[in-house]
Amino acid sequence: MDAAAPPPRGWRLPPPLGARSPSLSLPLARYRPVFAAPGTLAFTLSGLLGRLALAMNGVCVVVLVADRRGSYALAGAVSAVGVLAGAVLLPLLGRLVDRLGQSRVAVPAVLAGALPTGALLLCVRSGAPAWTLFLCWALSGSSPDLGGLARARWAHLHRADPAVLHRANALEQSLDELCFMAGPVLGMVLCTAAFPEAGLLAARVLGTAGTLLFAAQRATEPPLPPHRPGRTGGLLRTPGLRPLLAVFLAAGVLFGSLEVTTLAYTDALGRQSAGGGLLALVAAGSCASGLVFGAVRPRRPAAVRLALGTGAMTALMLLPLSAGLAGAGVLPLGAALLAAGSGTAPTMVSGMTLAQRLLPAHRLTEGMAMAVAAILVGISTGAALGGTLAQHCAPGTGYLLPCCAAALALPASVRLARGVEPGPRGGPTAGQRQP
Repeated sequence: MDAAAPPPRGWRLPPPLGARSPSLSLPLARYRPVFAAPGTLAFTLSGLLGRLALAMNGVCVVVLVADRRGSYALAGAVSAVGVLAGAVLLPLLGRLVDRLGQSRVAVPAVLAGALPTGALLLCVRSGAPAWTLFLCWALSGSSPDLGGLARARWAHLHRADPAVLHRANALEQSLDELCFMAGPVLGMVLCTAAFPEAGLLAARVLGTAGTLLFAAQRATEPPLPPHRPGRTGGLLRTPGLRPLLAVFLAAGVLFGSLEVTTLAYTDALGRQSAGGGLLALVAAGSCASGLVFGAVRPRRPAAVRLALGTGAMTALMLLPLSAGLAGAGVLPLGAALLAAGSGTAPTMVSGMTLAQRLLPAHRLTEGMAMAVAAILVGISTGAALGGTLAQHCAPGTGYLLPCCAAALALPASVRLARGVEPGPRGGPTAGQRQP
């Protein structure tokens, strides 16, 4: 009996039953090099706890103040002051981190932030004057930005491999979106199912524990750069940083106005309970697109990727605008918001990657904190503008704001794409293409 003929060249046996499909595992497998260094998974998970707490803070303080004081106006104002205070304090903490190191600054900062949070709980409960609420919540913003500290660690660990750094930044953005999906839901459940202070208490415990665990991972902490005597100002004069901060500011306006407009729209439909789910769809679209974007090896410079991402984000923001102006129901609007959310992650990932390349090594954390501060200021501005439009215009009109914000980011991103591409660390190199 003749032996069976060999299979044609290039033909492969199908995988055994129950085996993992290579096509399904490939995108996740591309993230393995991100965690090649020991301790990377530990600081990622501990940082995730701290960022989850940050995502809980906004809804928790609003529910707490509104419940105990009976005023949503006061609650919103207290929350906005906290955001603006964080925008001021974060760059200052970032400068200290660049001088002293992450663990030496993060630990006392998070412990110091716990004291005014406790004072806020007491002031709300005891009926103290309203100004005490603003003061306490503003001072509680001294907690460090773990997302920025984590990105600084990735920039140090993968400085020799831009492709892996791109994936690390994409992972960080997806984790941010995951936190902003789960955080408000968790905070709302705790505040309503237990007692109004429960959400903020849990957020502070999670934030403190996450920061302490993060700071304990000393093996992955970036070393202090060589001391450079002289004046410490002038970071905004870094080539390309100002237009990049303008992009982040516009992105913040987009996020803030999109959130308020969506909540106002569902309220006008009589479906107020659907607002949180619709916002979760925005975050889900961004999270998924961030993971996919990170799995693709970058073939263009970060500045070009930023411009392309901003253009796509602008186009996709037309979808919720069209749905809102047409008076669409919850399901069509949800589909539009899911698609619109998918356009934000590539822009943010490319922007953070570009920031890591533009900024000098000895001011990296401070510069990343400035980027986060620009986003926070934009969120506050967008929320205020969105609320004004929601109060005086038709419900769907507010979706003009995210479109305009994305469109305003386009000139700055195009300017960056046409400008000088940054070199390996904070120095412009004419004509050099960097991933």
